[in-house]
Amino acid sequence: MTTLQALGLSFAWPWWLLALPLPWLALRFPARAKASGAALRVPFGSRIEAIASATGLRAQRRGLRAWAWIAWALLCLAAARPQQLGEPISPPARGRQLMLALDLSASMSEPDMTLGGQPVDRLTAAKAVIADFLDRREGDRVGLLVFGRRAYALTPLTLDRDSVREQLGDSVAGLAGQETAIGDALGLAVKRLQAQPPGQRVVILLTDGVNTAGLLDPLRAAQIAADAGVRVHTIAFGGDGGLSLFGFQLPMPGAGDEIDETSLQKIAEQTGGRFFRARDTSQLVGIYEEIDRLEPVASAGPAVRPVIERYPWPLGAAFAFGLLGLALTVMRRRA
Repeated sequence: MTTLQALGLSFAWPWWLLALPLPWLALRFPARAKASGAALRVPFGSRIEAIASATGLRAQRRGLRAWAWIAWALLCLAAARPQQLGEPISPPARGRQLMLALDLSASMSEPDMTLGGQPVDRLTAAKAVIADFLDRREGDRVGLLVFGRRAYALTPLTLDRDSVREQLGDSVAGLAGQETAIGDALGLAVKRLQAQPPGQRVVILLTDGVNTAGLLDPLRAAQIAADAGVRVHTIAFGGDGGLSLFGFQLPMPGAGDEIDETSLQKIAEQTGGRFFRARDTSQLVGIYEEIDRLEPVASAGPAVRPVIERYPWPLGAAFAFGLLGLALTVMRRRA
């Protein structure tokens, strides 16, 4: 193994090294005039040559020639573009394009969930689980939209999960209206995903109600999503309803029918996704873990070694040697 190979050095344009002997060739075969004698004869020419030899002008020329040789060699080396391979770098994983659609209707303030042993409302529980889900989606581009009476995109698709988490934390029930526009939310999510690579477009829609607002029917929105190649995973979230008395939930007949599970299931089936039902926080955690399995984050690609240009070093050294040689020549002449 050569020294250059050991250092990982190579040349992009190695033919420039062939220019190294050009100054020597120019001195070895100078262009000479064909005249038989000197163009100008003076009677004291021999004395001038003797004085020049005595004062060391020839030595100065040889010294200047040495500096010029070094500068020329370094210039040729820089022109050959020496390169070195850097440390291996693994490219970022190319994951899914995920749109999280979160219901912010008034019913999401229903306090029928528990988190850490404490009673909380549905939205607080959903935020905690979704935030944990975001921590595991490194490599995905994630967007967040919320819906109530209307649907709004809070963050575009981005690799900055912290900004998504921040917008999620600032969301409050009723922010987008008191009603539930499931169809409009799904339509907006599909619109945001249309420009993304096929096979990676995924929507995770969480709601605790029935479509009661909006212009787009949920099943029609599901057909649009299917045509656009968007998979939709739907989550029906919420307890079975009832009255809360001293921290205990009292079931009421018919209270669990407030979520349109049938439509959510059809949306998932029509788009190639999955339907889930979560009645408490632990079930919601399990659902997002299952979505992790269904939509895995792609592993990082093979490591690559970037090419680092090293020509500035010999180029700078060439100028430094040239200036140094010139400075020494001027100092010798003044001396």
